[in-house]
Amino acid sequence: MANVLITGANRGIGLELAKLYAARGDAVTGVCRETSDELEDIADQVISGIDLTEPGAMDAVVTITEQLLEGPLDILINNAGVFTNETLDAMDFDRIRTQLEINALVPLELTVALLPLMAEGSKIANITSRMGSIADNGSGAYYGYRASKAALNALGKSLALDLKPRGIAVAQLHPGFVQTRMVGFNGDITPAQAAAGLAARIDELNLDNTGGFWHSNGQPLPW
Repeated sequence: MANVLITGANRGIGLELAKLYAARGDAVTGVCRETSDELEDIADQVISGIDLTEPGAMDAVVTITEQLLEGPLDILINNAGVFTNETLDAMDFDRIRTQLEINALVPLELTVALLPLMAEGSKIANITSRMGSIADNGSGAYYGYRASKAALNALGKSLALDLKPRGIAVAQLHPGFVQTRMVGFNGDITPAQAAAGLAARIDELNLDNTGGFWHSNGQPLPW
C-alpha cells in the first residue's frame, strides 16, 4: 500500500487519479479548495478549504498530512492548475501572473514543504502540459498557460537532478487533451483514460528515467 497525495483531487483528472489509487488499495489524501461527495467517498482523508496561494496553507497541509500518514509519503501528484487564454488582442497580465503562481510556483513550494515526509523510493509527478513545450508551440497565444507549464517543466527537471541522490524520482507528465471543465469538456480522452495513462507512467518512474517529460500514452515530449 502506498501513501498518495493529490492536489486538485475533487474533480476531473485529480478525482480519477484518486479513484484509481483508492481502487488499488492505496491510502489517498486529496487536497482541494472545495471537496466533493465523490472524493469524500473514496479518499482516506480530504484536506479541503485549502488555497495554496494563501499564507499558511502549505504549513497546514504539511501538518495535517504528517498527522494522518502512516509511513512516508510515497507519491506526490501536483495536479491542481488554472487555464486561461491571453492573446495579443486580449492580454491580461494579472491572469498571467496568477497562472505562473498556481501552475509553477505552488507545486514547487508544496513539494519542498512535503520533502521531509518523503523517503528513498518516493515519487513526484508534476501534471504539466505539452503546451509548456517550446519546441512544440506551433500556434502561439495562451501566454500565461504556456509560460507557467514551461516553468513547471524547468522546475521539475531541477528537482529531479537535486533529489536523485536522495532516491526520489520526478516526472513531468502531460495528461493528453482531456474532457474536463478546464477546457469546456472538449477533448480526445476521458479523465479516467488520462488517469490510467498517468498512473502507468508513475509506475514506470525510477531513478534511471527521472526528470523526463512524457505524454500519458508514454510518448517522450520535446522541451
